[in-house]
This record gives sequence, structure tokens and C-alpha cells, in this order.
Amino acid sequence: MARRRKPEEHANHERWLVSYADFITLLFAFFVVMFATAQADHGKAARVSESVRKALEDGQVKSVMAAILGAGAQGQGNALMHQPGAPPAAPPQVPVAPPDLQVSLRSLAAVLAPEIERGELRLSMQKRGLVISLSEAAFFASGGDTVSPGAYPAIEKIARAIRVLPNLVRLEGHTDAVPIHNSRFHNNWELSAARSIAMLELLASRFDVPAARLAVAGYADTAPVESNDTPEGRAHNRRVDVVILNESGAGPEPTPGKL
Repeated sequence: MARRRKPEEHANHERWLVSYADFITLLFAFFVVMFATAQADHGKAARVSESVRKALEDGQVKSVMAAILGAGAQGQGNALMHQPGAPPAAPPQVPVAPPDLQVSLRSLAAVLAPEIERGELRLSMQKRGLVISLSEAAFFASGGDTVSPGAYPAIEKIARAIRVLPNLVRLEGHTDAVPIHNSRFHNNWELSAARSIAMLELLASRFDVPAARLAVAGYADTAPVESNDTPEGRAHNRRVDVVILNESGAGPEPTPGKL
């Protein structure tokens, strides 16, 4: 009796679809994880990840997806990057918003109200930041660069406001248009720069303001706030401006680094 031959099995040329389907599934999961980690709303991201996890719960990629989506639901997004035993990646640094100098302006206006009322200083918000203008008459001897000890209480109030801020501070010396020439200063440029330096040294040594946050500038009579044609105008032009710089004002300032 002749043995019946088994029918020939036809080769399955569509087996590649299984691998292709697995690849598409993993690719879809990858984009889900990327979406989850990019969402500011972590609750929404977690719900999306959980939905995908349940949809793939019975698939052959269950264990892989559990690891991926488990990290994605918590907003980590780094499960594939970690090696066993490796320390977890540090969380991303959240940028700190720059302080609102309007708050400092209001605070200084309150604590310096007596000095402002006596005309010893002025406060203003300008394009480069918060400007505290110290008049020569209240803070310096005429034609000199020594800070009057009687002005120390006002400077201490200003220093307290500076210390609680991260901003850079520029000390700008200004004079009127009347030329000066004495045994110490040959011109108004030297006088304006010397007063800025004197204020820097006082803030740093006596009132604990970090010197690295301070800069000095001397403008002589090139940046008047009023006309030099009247005694009152010249008096207002003789000043040292303590400028608490905002981001725009600090932009031109040099920063530490290698050449």
C-alpha cells in the first residue's frame, strides 16, 4: 500500500508583517513617551501613558512598554537612557524668573521716604533698571570724593535692597558743566570716576555688598538730567547714580570667561 505523501507546505511570505507591526508599535510607544515628557500638564501626560499601557497590556512588548511608560508617566522620559545601577539623571533646572524691580522701587521709596522728602536722593525706573540718584550736597563734600558719614544710614538702606537681589549694580558718577581743577582732580572726568569708586569701596567694605556685582563709571558732565544754566540744575547734575541693572541694562556689561 503506497504511503500518501504530505501536501507541500507553502512558504509564508507575509511573516515580515509581524516584525513590521512590532516595530510600528514600538515607534508609536516612543512618540507617546516623547509627548508625555514634553507636556507641562503632567496629569494629562500620565493619563495618555496609562491609556497606551492598557492598550498594549496583552502584547508581546508588555515588559518593554511597562518600563518605558512607567518612566514616561512620571515625566522622567529617561528610562531607555539609564543603565542598571547607574544614578538617576538630575532633574532639569527650572529657569528663575528675574526679580521685578518695581517691587524694589516701592520698597525703597518707603524706607527712603525721609531722604527723598529732604531732596537728598531720587528714585526712578529707567530703561536700564532702577536708578537711585544720590545728590552731591548730601553725600559728598564739594569738589571731593569722600562720602559724608552722615549719609551712611541712607546708604545702608540701599545696600540692604541690593544684597537681596541677584542683579548687577553700576555706580555712575556725574558732575555739572563747571570745569574743576584742583590739587587732587584735573578735570570732571577724574572727579566723577573717583566718586563712583568711593561709593563702591564703601558698599563692599562697610555694607557687605559683593564687589563682583559692582561696576563703576565716570561720565563727567556728559549726561545731565537738567540744564546746567541754573544753580538748581547744576546741583541736580552733580550726583552719583546707583543703578540696579535689569537684563537689558546688564547686557552690555562684560562677563567672566576665557578669551
